[in-house]
Amino acid sequence: MKTKMIFTLLLCFSISIYAQKREIRDAEKAVENKEYDEAKSLLKQVEDTYTNENERWQSTYLLTKGNAYLGDGLSTSIEDFKTAAQAFQEAIDLGEDEEDAIAAMDKLRADLVNSAVEDQKKKKNLVAANKLYESYKLGKQDTLYLYYAANSALNAGEYDMALDYYKTLIDLDYNGSQTLYQAKNVDTGVMETFGSEVLRDASVRSGTHVEPNDEVTPSKKGEIAKFVSLIYIEQDKPDQAIEAMKIAKAENPNDIPLMQAEADLYYKLGDMERYSEIMSEISKLSPDDPVIFYNLGVSTEKLEDFDKAKEFYLKAIELDPEMANAYNNVASIILKEDRIITEEMNKLGMSTADTKKYDELKEKKIQILQEAIPYLKKTIELDSTNVNAMKYLKSIYYQTGENEKAKSIDELIKTAKAN
Repeated sequence: MKTKMIFTLLLCFSISIYAQKREIRDAEKAVENKEYDEAKSLLKQVEDTYTNENERWQSTYLLTKGNAYLGDGLSTSIEDFKTAAQAFQEAIDLGEDEEDAIAAMDKLRADLVNSAVEDQKKKKNLVAANKLYESYKLGKQDTLYLYYAANSALNAGEYDMALDYYKTLIDLDYNGSQTLYQAKNVDTGVMETFGSEVLRDASVRSGTHVEPNDEVTPSKKGEIAKFVSLIYIEQDKPDQAIEAMKIAKAENPNDIPLMQAEADLYYKLGDMERYSEIMSEISKLSPDDPVIFYNLGVSTEKLEDFDKAKEFYLKAIELDPEMANAYNNVASIILKEDRIITEEMNKLGMSTADTKKYDELKEKKIQILQEAIPYLKKTIELDSTNVNAMKYLKSIYYQTGENEKAKSIDELIKTAKAN
C-alpha cells in the first residue's frame, strides 16, 4: 500500500513537471507570435513552481518571461520594463544562457530609451523621465541617461526630481562632453559622424571618406548649473540659486557656458546690471560671438542705455550680417527718439516761435525716420514674417511722402498675413 502511494505521488509529480514544461513552451510560442498577454498568463501559472525544474528550464522560463513583459518595447509600461529587466538579470545570474540573457538586457535598454523618446514626443515627460532613470540604473550607472532623465523631469515640472538628478550628476563630476569622430563622404561631400574612431579610420583607409576630424562637444556643466539655479528660482530660493552657481564656477571661473549660465541667472532675477557685467566679461573671452553682443544689447537696452545698446547691436551685425533681430532692434532704438520728438511737436502751440520750432523738429524727425529705413528694410529682407517691421516701414514711407513705397510694403503685409 505504501509503495503504491509513493508511486502515485511520483506519477502526480511527473505529470505536474510535464505540465509546467508545456506551459513554458506554449509561452515561448506566444512570445514568438507577439501574443504577449497570452504568454504572461501562461507563465503566471508556473511562477511559483518553475524553480523545481533544472537550471536549463529555469533559464528558459526567465528569458521567456523577460521577452513577454518587454513586449514590443514601445507601448511597454515602466512596470513591465522593470519586470522584464529583473527576469533577464536573474537569467544572467543563473548563467545557463548568459550570452542570450545579456543580449536581451541590451535590447531592453535600447527599447527603454526609444520608448522614452516616443514619450517625449508626446509630451509625456514624467513617464520619459522615469524610463530614462531606469535606463540609467540598468546601464551600469550610465550618466548620459541620468542627464536626459533630469531634463525630462524638468520639462515635466517635477522640480524636486530634476534637482535630485542634477545634484547626482554634479556629485559624479559629470561633464557630458563627447568626441565626435567625423570624416567627409567622398560621394556626397557631407561630413559624417561615426560610432567610433576605429570605424571612421577604416572608412578613410578604404577611400570612401576623407578629411578625418575629431570634434569635441562642449561640456554640459554650465547647462546643469543653470538648470539647478533656475529650479531654485522657481522654488523662490534665490540665495541657493546664486550659491549653486558660485560652487559651479569655483572650479572653472572662465568657463564660458558657466558664465553664460550665471548671466542668465541674474537676468532671470531682474538684475540687469550684474547681467551686463558678466556678459561684458564673456565678450572679452569670446569677441567673435554675435549672439553675446546681441544679448548685451538687449540687457543694456533694458537698463535704458540706448546708445550703448545700439553699439552692441551694430557689433552683432558686424559679426553676423544675417541677424535680423539685431537690425530690428537698431531701428527700434532709432525710432525711440522719433517718438520723443513727436510728443514735443504735439505740445507746441500756434505762435510764430512755436511754428518755427515745429518746422525744426519736423526736419529732425524726417532725418531720424530716414536713418531707421535701411535697418527696417534689412529686417524684412531677412525675416519675411516680421509684420511689425513692415508696418513701421509703411508708416515711415507715408510720413516721408514716399507713398508708392508705402503701398508696396502694404502688399508685403498682406502676403505675410496670408501665409
